Amino acid sequence: MDTFAISLRHELKDAGVSVTCLMPGPTDTEFFDRAGLEDTPVGETSQKTDPKRVARKGYEAMEKGKAAMAPAFATKVQSALADILPKSVLARMHREMAEPEETPNG
Repeated sequence: MDTFAISLRHELKDAGVSVTCLMPGPTDTEFFDRAGLEDTPVGETSQKTDPKRVARKGYEAMEKGKAAMAPAFATKVQSALADILPKSVLARMHREMAEPEETPNG
């Protein structure tokens, strides 16, 4: 879970404010096209989560006062791995997911 959200949640716990960290993972929106990431492994995957599902699950988690919500199974696994893998390994994994695919002429 995002450390900023954890800290904020802790700081506001006695103020009647709930903080929920939404970790949507790859979501089926125009983001990848607009960001020029459509030719990356994460941009090309067909396993993006429906944005309505992300919003619904995030809202439900917030209403229940949950600390975090990852609507996709793969994102839940990645979040769990983030707690045990070295940061250098996580950084490399994220870079590889966001790097454009090699082209035969490139």
